[in-house]
Amino acid sequence: MEEEATIIPSNEMQNGCSMQAQSVIYNSKKFQDDLHTARIQIKQHEDNLKILKSQRNKLEDSILDLQVILGNYHSARPPSGESESHSSNQSEEETVNQILQHETSAAGILCQLTTRHGTHAPQLGFTKDVLGIVATLGKVDDDNLSRLLSEYLGVETMLGIVCKTYEGVKALETYDKEGHINSDSGIRGFGTTIGRTLDGRFLVICLENLRPYCGEFVDDDPQRRLDLLQPKLPNGECPPGFIGFAVNMIHVDYMNLLYVSDVYGLRETLFYSLFSHLQVYKSREEMLLALPLISDGAISLDGGIIKINGFFSLGNR
Repeated sequence: MEEEATIIPSNEMQNGCSMQAQSVIYNSKKFQDDLHTARIQIKQHEDNLKILKSQRNKLEDSILDLQVILGNYHSARPPSGESESHSSNQSEEETVNQILQHETSAAGILCQLTTRHGTHAPQLGFTKDVLGIVATLGKVDDDNLSRLLSEYLGVETMLGIVCKTYEGVKALETYDKEGHINSDSGIRGFGTTIGRTLDGRFLVICLENLRPYCGEFVDDDPQRRLDLLQPKLPNGECPPGFIGFAVNMIHVDYMNLLYVSDVYGLRETLFYSLFSHLQVYKSREEMLLALPLISDGAISLDGGIIKINGFFSLGNR
């Protein structure tokens, strides 16, 4: 009887240990299965996050493009009402009046010519290839941004005369056999007839000699804005405060959007040459934070200007 009493507990102990071992093995396997399932779910979540992040970046790019097309700084639509048309004409008139204040400049004399001769001015030999003056060939609806871009370009460039071909450039100024300027012909000759002696040098931009933008354009954009690559931080996001590119914030008259120079319009020739990838930011602080992403200069709406990488304009206007 005593031996049986000692054998029974021993078997129970063995059975108990075996069941406990099986339970540990089962729980361990279940834990490994659950861990494997969790890893798969985590991987799926990570993949979904990558997809969502990519979609968010695309949406942000689309929003920026829409801001360029529909934003407060410019309008993609031609004037639709009498008040808008009057406002546009008034703005052009103000620009011309400002140019006329530079009485002895080539731009001032050219405006005098247009004022005096109206639609007959292009028929004169030295002006038939002249498209206009830089300041009159593009508009920006926001006055502050307009002033900033004008300041960025400078007075000489804003008063630059734009010609379609080099023949037009040569017609503006002629020379005698000794290479001296002929003051009786071209724009200097006209200046003399109205009592305006052209003072010093003047800038002329020849469209056919510019290297045009050859990339893609924003889809379905009536203003044919350039599809430029947005600046991106290492995380794939646009830098805070980035509004867009200056070249796309210029409203170009519809007759100048196409075929101004061969097969190109003013945006991809004149304005791309003047601004290239100039970036626009809301504030100077945000502009400076994005400095590593700025290659062709930047401006901020509170007056900050970076001409080119490494050249800063300090102080107030």
